[in-house]
Order: sequence, then structure tokens, then C-alpha cells
Amino acid sequence: QVQLVESGGGLVQPGGSLRLSCAASGSIFRLNTMGWYRQAPGKGRELVAITNGGGTNYADSVKGRFTVSRDNAKNTVYLQMNSLKPEDTAVYYCYATTRYAYWGQGTQVTVSS
Repeated sequence: QVQLVESGGGLVQPGGSLRLSCAASGSIFRLNTMGWYRQAPGKGRELVAITNGGGTNYADSVKGRFTVSRDNAKNTVYLQMNSLKPEDTAVYYCYATTRYAYWGQGTQVTVSS
């Protein structure tokens, strides 16, 4: 079993920045994909950014503004979010895979003036 704990969400003004972190713990043998999804009110969960041995993948809506990175020694993945827009408001979920897929509990990001 793998546990994912997110931190770093909050309220920020349009144009601002936030950095999300997600630390994995538990029965970790090897984490393959790690990354982030989000779910806005009334919408489905969508991919934001993921990273694995093959590289990174971003949603078109965040390309050039968000950067995903990971520290394998710490089993931690980060999401640096710059130039935030009101439409980025959502609950952001950490995601990781071993043989199975795991989700964090989510952290709220609100972009508003």
C-alpha cells in the first residue's frame, strides 16, 4: 500500500504562483508514473502533468505555465504553477503508480482576486 500526501494549495491572485508537493510513503518498491490531476467544480477529473521514465506530459491548458518535477530519493513529486488563472481553480490530486494506481486526498487551489 502506498500513501500520497499533498501540500501547498491555497488562495492566490491571478498571475500568482504556487508550488504543490506530494510525498509518497508505504510499501514503495518502485514508483513509475507520478504526477497531478485536477477537478474543478462540476467537471470531471483531468490530467494536469505527469512524469515517468519516458518524460513528461502536460495538458495543453498549462503548457508553458506549470512545471512538474520529482525527487526520486524522497519519493516526492512537485508541481510549480506560475501565471495562475481563475480557470486553474480546482482540487489538485497527486497520482502515482507501481503495479497499482494511487491517489492523494486532494488539495484546493483557488485563483481569485
